[in-house]
Amino acid sequence: MKISTEIASAAALVGEEKAVEYTAKAGFDAWDFSMFDMCKYDWSAGCFLPNDNPLASDNYLAFARRLKQIGLDNGILCNQSHAPFPSRGPIIPYLKRALECTAEAGGKICIIHPDNYLSAQENAEMYFDLLPFAKECGVKIATENMWGWDKEKDQSSFAACATSASFNEHLDVVNDDFFVACLDIGHAEMRGSGEGAANMIRALGNRLQALHIHDNDCWHDSHQIPFSMSIDFDAVVKALKDINYSGYFTLEASSYLEAFTPETTQKGLCDLAASAKRLSDMFEAL
Repeated sequence: MKISTEIASAAALVGEEKAVEYTAKAGFDAWDFSMFDMCKYDWSAGCFLPNDNPLASDNYLAFARRLKQIGLDNGILCNQSHAPFPSRGPIIPYLKRALECTAEAGGKICIIHPDNYLSAQENAEMYFDLLPFAKECGVKIATENMWGWDKEKDQSSFAACATSASFNEHLDVVNDDFFVACLDIGHAEMRGSGEGAANMIRALGNRLQALHIHDNDCWHDSHQIPFSMSIDFDAVVKALKDINYSGYFTLEASSYLEAFTPETTQKGLCDLAASAKRLSDMFEAL
């Protein structure tokens, strides 16, 4: 089982180019192209903020090619990507750019969030608009299980794809081979909204083609390194084996590197790779 990780947390410390290089040196097989900085929108002011990230420039495709080459030079490839979010209003035009960049970097799947509070039918309109372009790019779109927050109960609450029924409804309404599932393991384990990652894995079956793996206290969306908190990864890996999951084990433990510095980023990525390899070994041993 091949392993991958998001690069946003490392890029915040050392930039995207070094993030890809360091990810390879840590022992990952692939990198997840995080594109959150493609656009920066101030929702309270209703305007875009100044943005000097290369993905926001006219040369965004050249930058994607540059990252792809850095990966290849270091022996790894881009397996998937994550588009900007939330998927509404002024962010929507950037979703096609994200698909373009995914293809240019060599990725095969682009995770595009549903709008948390829209129905499957309402979210399908966005995906229907994007799918013809995604097919031109040769990139599948993956939707993801989301969550809200109930302040009175102090726990997560239902949002799009949070349950197996909602997730499968989103997939059923679109009903296209280029529209698949990315299960966020941490979201699935959150008290109040998630119904357990193992249950959702089995319910999704072969529609599950991408993962966001991280750990939490089964309450908050902690995005921590696997095996550091409360998620039962034995049950998660067993469920993935039961459905013959054939995608990558992709980490989204994006909070873990917050405790590191640019000088120690490589060490943090090595820690993450070790946790991903442990998951892979568990899978292969079953």
